[in-house]
Amino acid sequence: MKSAVETVGPTRAKLTVEVDFEELKPSLDAAYKRIAQQITIPGFRRGKVPPAIIDRQVGRGAVLDEAINDALPRLYTEALRENELEPVAQPEIDITKLDDNKSLEFTAEVDVKPEVTVPDYTGLEVTVDDVVVTDEDVDTQVEALRERFASLTTVERAAGDDDFVTIDLLAKQDGEPVEGGEVSQMNYQVGKGGMIDGLDEALRGLSAGESATFTSQLVGGDLVGQDVEVEVTVTEVKEQELPELDDDFAQTASEFDTVAELREDVRVRLERGKRLEQAAVARDAALEKLLDQVEIPLPETMVTDELNARRQSIEQQLMFAGMTMEAYLDSEEQTIDEFEADLEKRVRDAVAAQFLLDAVAKKEEIGVDQQELSDHLMRRAQQSGQNPQEFINHMVEHNHLPDMVAEVLRGKALAVIVESAKVTDESGNEVDLKNLQPDGTIGEPVDETAETDEAAESDEG
Repeated sequence: MKSAVETVGPTRAKLTVEVDFEELKPSLDAAYKRIAQQITIPGFRRGKVPPAIIDRQVGRGAVLDEAINDALPRLYTEALRENELEPVAQPEIDITKLDDNKSLEFTAEVDVKPEVTVPDYTGLEVTVDDVVVTDEDVDTQVEALRERFASLTTVERAAGDDDFVTIDLLAKQDGEPVEGGEVSQMNYQVGKGGMIDGLDEALRGLSAGESATFTSQLVGGDLVGQDVEVEVTVTEVKEQELPELDDDFAQTASEFDTVAELREDVRVRLERGKRLEQAAVARDAALEKLLDQVEIPLPETMVTDELNARRQSIEQQLMFAGMTMEAYLDSEEQTIDEFEADLEKRVRDAVAAQFLLDAVAKKEEIGVDQQELSDHLMRRAQQSGQNPQEFINHMVEHNHLPDMVAEVLRGKALAVIVESAKVTDESGNEVDLKNLQPDGTIGEPVDETAETDEAAESDEG
């Protein structure tokens, strides 16, 4: 086989491949065998029909078509390897010459990875915000912890902010109940929001057994965004009683003996979280600065495919949330043109970043071992809320493991960039970002379950 490559554009190549007919013989023999199994010819057992009879009964052209279709993927892959091309899309293949028993010639035009000249990333200067944990931050977390251990007492009075109420809701439009617009015996904390507009205002001042009606808009269902009349009835009012913030509480709510120790632990946790946020900002800023130093041509097919995938993902999320695109754009204060322009920019930046990180990984000769891949698959499974083995099986079945390997490579390449950067906070202090993990976090590897539990505790108190 002989092959030659022609550069059609910065991200597109055209392969011309010439194949001696002898190289097609294994595929041709296999085609005759498959066809022999599919046809019935008097005087011959199934599968034993000679090629000459198949040519006469079925046609040599049909056999050649099947043989060529069988051989093309292998020949195309060999041509890619010979010319060191990395495709990013499916090729457009044309048979340009077929001389039976002599030769085959075809062309394959395909989008390929662009050539990327990696700028020097040693000493990139990046500035991030200071890590500041205030007493108010600690107070907020400790107060949330107290709320977790609060007791609720039924009271015979009107509901006010922070009270817990049990309510029934009924939405109507033009006097008729709205399908899916009825809720019974729902627990709700007054003043916390998160439900429909106007609910908190209606609940304030209502006692058990009392009702109020207000106008609002549904956030889901067929009538999303339309005005409806909502009747709310309070069936019970409970007052929240917080435990005293003393050493006894610290011993009950944590492993610490004193409130001072508890507050210090909360401060340490908050600082750790802010440092992770700081590291994430530094990581993104370093990559953005490096991207600004290089022009990377992008395969339009790849950009279009990614744009369509992201649009579909957003539409699905909105559908699950019961929100229309119009309502989403209103909430974001964007026009559809602004949304599309922002989405395209983010996609182009993401695709360019992939190519840049791939080039850095190649330059640094970065590899991925089995343990790194396994750890990454476990993290991805946990992030998606799937059973790890089921997630891995899905990745293998759908041939996504190369994508997972690429993600690890890019994470390690980004770590190299960040560790080579000079990162300082606003106060001029150097920020140590050594030990950047493949998933982008900073520090030594930790137990995933413990980290998840810590994050939950931090969120709650």
